Amino acid sequence: MIITRNVSIEEYGIFNNINDILSYFTLVAMVIPFWVTRFVARRHPGSSKTGLVVNTIIAMIAAILYIFMIPGILHALQIREEYLATYMVGVFLIIENHMVAVLEAILRSRRPETIGFGLFVLEVSKVPLVFLFIVILGMKLMGALIGLTLAFLIQIVFYLRYLMPLFKEKIRWDYVKEWFKASLLNIYNIVGGRILMLTNIFLFIYVGELSRAYYGASQAISSIIGYSFYLAFALYPKLLSGGGEEDVTTSLKMVLMFAIPMTLGAITLSGDILSILNVSYRVAKPVLMALSLNAFLTTLSLVFGSIISGTEKIDASAKISCKEIIKSKLFLSITLIYVQAAIVVPSTYLIFTSVSLDALTATVYLASINMLANVIVMLAKYMIARKCLEFTIPWMNIGKYFIASLPMVLALYLLQTPAKLTVTVAKVLFGALIYFLILSMIDEETKRIIRFVKKEAAKTFLGRAE
Repeated sequence: MIITRNVSIEEYGIFNNINDILSYFTLVAMVIPFWVTRFVARRHPGSSKTGLVVNTIIAMIAAILYIFMIPGILHALQIREEYLATYMVGVFLIIENHMVAVLEAILRSRRPETIGFGLFVLEVSKVPLVFLFIVILGMKLMGALIGLTLAFLIQIVFYLRYLMPLFKEKIRWDYVKEWFKASLLNIYNIVGGRILMLTNIFLFIYVGELSRAYYGASQAISSIIGYSFYLAFALYPKLLSGGGEEDVTTSLKMVLMFAIPMTLGAITLSGDILSILNVSYRVAKPVLMALSLNAFLTTLSLVFGSIISGTEKIDASAKISCKEIIKSKLFLSITLIYVQAAIVVPSTYLIFTSVSLDALTATVYLASINMLANVIVMLAKYMIARKCLEFTIPWMNIGKYFIASLPMVLALYLLQTPAKLTVTVAKVLFGALIYFLILSMIDEETKRIIRFVKKEAAKTFLGRAE
């Protein structure tokens, strides 16, 4: 919000373009962490230290490539040379991205709840740092990137606080051989994701910075819905170590308890929320609505993906066969991203190059196409997950979440107020209060979850249990 209010819409488009470009230099950031999570969950000694060392080496290589290639990339995208120094800050973000990825991979198997607190530390750190560099020091776009870099550094230090004892183990280079041998699976997944992200580049090139800014602002809000998936982070390592149907049902309850009201709230308050970023973004309401539904579908897909990954046994003995990988349901699940890309990428390219569209209309098209393609992916992952493990969808609980959400939505819709920061934040908190009050009256499990979260927060930040 501080960024969107203090840089121009065009510069915010540049900011999102930096993120798009960085995604290609963090292409393999998750290759090693994927296997680290699985090896740590199965208690293979030395997995943590080996993963950290190897991913740091990969980060350095990616950062060096970025330094040499970014001038040519800016020239190809016809971005002014004055932004070169700003893009160069991305070097530090590349290194941090690789480190956060592997540290979270370790925590996911040992202390998954710490990842949620780490995200909280990151977001809280961003506010004063970005405010310092943008508002007080007046560094605008450069200040935003420096502030984010320092916030990620704080998050890394927070994670290391819990993981340092694990790094006393010996490095196991024999693991690295197995990980790289099996990296075909990860690269196959990552390349599919980057092909899908070409749509963001198309939006920037063929429609302009304004459309990318609309999409980026709406995505910044809708991505918060995806944070609800972190409540199911423990599912993956539990299934790896022998969990079952009950773990899946519990995870679905936890995720949907937050994802449903967050999605409905984002749709109801779409105009107000975009306005507090910058009043110029209010027109992007339909974009935020579509991306909110898309984020909800993505969250469900991630849960079903965790079931597929967690029940896969291809690496149970620390030896990985490429033939077994290709025959696995995990490979089939990953292939779905290519199905999604086959729908979204050609469609958006044809629309952007053959029809003259204004920035808002083009962005709405992209968001809507993404959402429709995601419906197909989510349903397909659900069917694959059911073949991996029989589990029950908690329909009774889902009904309660919708019942508690409806009064919240009605109150927010009827409460017409000026789109000011303090007023909008108050409305969000008021809506959350209505939701949890009603839910706690009709669902006993909600009370237990609130007590658990309070206890874990006290333990993490105060060093004690309540």
